[in-house]
Amino acid sequence: MSSRGEVPHLYIVAYDIGDARRWRRVYRLLQGYGAWLQLSVFQCRLTRRRLVELQAELERLVKREHDHVLVLDLGPADGVEVRVWSLGRRFEPVRREPVIV
Repeated sequence: MSSRGEVPHLYIVAYDIGDARRWRRVYRLLQGYGAWLQLSVFQCRLTRRRLVELQAELERLVKREHDHVLVLDLGPADGVEVRVWSLGRRFEPVRREPVIV
């Protein structure tokens, strides 16, 4: 749980951005919210508050007529049993880690 009692969920964020410049901006934004999995796919462990922040930032960057962002909610991060078939590099779900300020 977060410090405010919010239960973080595990999300998969996939995106198809029609412009290379916007794609790089979305990629850099998501680096601050989660872990890169592969081209245009991130996994993010987010509280409701962080999800709303991310959604607002994506709304600012994405052009609805040219781009597409898909956010999949996999459920409570500590309780989700991730069943993934992965070929190649090993898949590791985002774990809860201490934040050093």
